[in-house]
Amino acid sequence: MYRDNTKVVKIGNVAIGGGNKIAIQSMTNTKTEDVKATVEQILALEKAGCDIVRSTVPTMEAAKAIAEIKKQIHIPLVADIHFDYRLAIAAMENGADKIRINPGNIGSAEKIKAVVDVAKERNIPIRVGVNSGSLEKDLIEKYGGVTAEGIVESALDKVKIIEDMGYDNLVISIKSSDVMMCIKAHELIAGKTPYPIHVGITESGTVLSGNIKSAIGLGNILYQGIGDTIRVSLTGDPVEEIRSAKLILKTLGLRKGGVTVVSCPTCGRTQIDLISLAAKVEDMVKDMDMDIKVAVMGCAVNGPGEAREADIGIAGGNGEGLLIKKGEIIRKVPENEILAVLKEELERL
Repeated sequence: MYRDNTKVVKIGNVAIGGGNKIAIQSMTNTKTEDVKATVEQILALEKAGCDIVRSTVPTMEAAKAIAEIKKQIHIPLVADIHFDYRLAIAAMENGADKIRINPGNIGSAEKIKAVVDVAKERNIPIRVGVNSGSLEKDLIEKYGGVTAEGIVESALDKVKIIEDMGYDNLVISIKSSDVMMCIKAHELIAGKTPYPIHVGITESGTVLSGNIKSAIGLGNILYQGIGDTIRVSLTGDPVEEIRSAKLILKTLGLRKGGVTVVSCPTCGRTQIDLISLAAKVEDMVKDMDMDIKVAVMGCAVNGPGEAREADIGIAGGNGEGLLIKKGEIIRKVPENEILAVLKEELERL
């Protein structure tokens, strides 16, 4: 697989590339200058399973805030920089574990070199990020519009700029809100660079549309052996990005751990409030660190059989609930007690 042969890059205490575990990233949506709010959000992301977090650095105050934020968190912090090279330098001086830049909007070669020199001195990785929305006019003209080929050429051009300055501690990110274009771009770039690739579908939308687009896009890319870090970009609470990313990786067999909930879609035989029950079970197990499958079924007739492949499950019917382990009914309880009974059993595992 491509990811097994990418260059190993250290971001703080997290190693990516070279077959290391695919790291899950997210991005804070607080004002980075607000240290308290930013730290609170990062700690929530850590609890959800975030491996690396990125924060925007639009001001010098934000760059200086990194030093205090770093004292209170436990995962690597990436500084997101646009336009002002001085902010990139200040972010590194204040402890950023990686910086994300697009050399195309940083400015002159001298400004880019000033950033690269500090990164080289401190051995701080640079993520070279190119989005379809910022593709250069000459590449749009060359390819007759925004295309996967243009995105790849733009990214490789930016990488070469930094390589020519004598630095190769790099990560590449090529993103588009067009899912199929994003998939194609990753397929094209995989054989043309040794650097680890951060994968995501940019501006994917709300929790519903963003999850569908990300599952299709990231699923296709990751299944082909491409991608060393991922982010599910959602309009909403960034903690939801972590839960979605973990589920995508687990579904693809690329990460273990965490409870998988399976539930039936309901039908005319359903005699309990299965929709509410399944949602409560999913919320109850979201932070449990067990590699098990929990089934939530709405029919006491077929439930045990349907739950056979699960480690533990519940099935409901006409005011009562069944507790099931490995397909065997072990207990019958009133419907209003089934959630509490399931919780007790999970805590015993």
